[in-house]
Amino acid sequence: MRRLLVLLLTLLNGVALRGAEPSLRAGAYAMDVTPEKYPVSVNGGFADRKANSAHDPLHARCLVLDDGTTKLAIVVVDSCMIPRELIDEAKAIASKKTGIPVTNMLVSATHTHSAPAVAGVFGSDPDAEYTKFLIRKIAEGIDKAHSLLAPAKVAWGVAEEPNQVFNRRWKMKASVKNLDPFGNETDKVKMNPPRMSMDLVEPAGPTDPRVTAMALRDANDKPLALFANYSLHYVGDMPALSADYFGVFADSIAGKLKAGKGFVAMLSNGTSGDVNNINFKETAPKFQPGERSRLVADAVASAAVKALDKAEYTSRATLRCATSEIELGVRKPTADEVKRAETILGKAKGRELKGAEETYARETVLIAKYPDKVTVPLQAMVIDGRAIIAIPCETFAEIGLSLQKTTVFKTTCVVSLANGYFGYLPTPAQHKFGGYETWRARSSFLEVGASDAIQTEARLLVADTIMPRKKK
Repeated sequence: MRRLLVLLLTLLNGVALRGAEPSLRAGAYAMDVTPEKYPVSVNGGFADRKANSAHDPLHARCLVLDDGTTKLAIVVVDSCMIPRELIDEAKAIASKKTGIPVTNMLVSATHTHSAPAVAGVFGSDPDAEYTKFLIRKIAEGIDKAHSLLAPAKVAWGVAEEPNQVFNRRWKMKASVKNLDPFGNETDKVKMNPPRMSMDLVEPAGPTDPRVTAMALRDANDKPLALFANYSLHYVGDMPALSADYFGVFADSIAGKLKAGKGFVAMLSNGTSGDVNNINFKETAPKFQPGERSRLVADAVASAAVKALDKAEYTSRATLRCATSEIELGVRKPTADEVKRAETILGKAKGRELKGAEETYARETVLIAKYPDKVTVPLQAMVIDGRAIIAIPCETFAEIGLSLQKTTVFKTTCVVSLANGYFGYLPTPAQHKFGGYETWRARSSFLEVGASDAIQTEARLLVADTIMPRKKK
């Protein structure tokens, strides 16, 4: 019943808002967040690694929108994952500077695996100095974008680029033994299996080929900014620190649109928790460093331009935002599992941890100290009748596909790794398959039913942007 009411109010609201004729303003700024000091620890692998230079600059790409009643800030940061505490602190500073409510700010990580560590996962611990630096820079970027607010027009479009996304979780033949780092052989799928293996059966899930794009122009129809969303984990073929293909996309789209100085493009990570850029049914092609990033970025940028080819721009766009928090359980180890992990770590004492078994032993001990429940932030923004859902996890593709089909808006995209980091988000069915993304660690610890609870709340949040729920 509520869904029908929301749909009716959406239509009526659109008419009413057209009558009110809100006038859109927008400001954008790409804040350089490349480290000023080296070496820095880098997230993305089992073992920690150090970077002593940057191949290309890292940015916090900031967009601020204002319809005269509501202001929104969207930030996409070249980082692997960003904990909620860091994001909350940056938002609080930016809110004091700009007056934008912290609830109206969306800050996400691209998930480049070539950025300084600000979250503790596997062998990498947060780089304390860079963490403080990043907090300050994100806040400064939002403030700068806010100071550039000027009359603008917005348009949305959706196209597909199916050739760059492949599900990385594969069902294997029954004869294949998939040993997990806890000593079990119950996994039914393997993440990143051997290419062209005779043991491959089929991918364990779908991919989402959609490229969703929101473009902003100034009052003179010059390109001002572009926000895009694509469900690809990362590429990872750059030396040293790098914004990965996300950064190359920003440059590519600027060239394709013939944008001038000050134009800001940002590519957010969609639902790519189980998706990468490897076709496991083919042999590995040979690329020079950075070549694959350029090819992928160009393909996605071309799709974004195609999506906007016949888009209609309007300055009469209304902004809405709704946020909530839900409490979810933590998958914690048993006493026996902790004891096993401590034994493994005892044998490795005095040296660096090696391999998955030792790495996950440390993760087991750390997860045992987690609270039984955690509070997870969720957010929905609606811009000119299109929805953005923010989830603080590495969300599986099928979740994004489901949400796109079941909200009241014509266009819905999901931004992962947004407003915090709470690990992978597989569905209950994917948990039964097992595999890397389900292995309990700081990279995957939410209860098995978390994705169902998050999807339910996300749909309600989108509806809340039209007809808010009554507070209990």
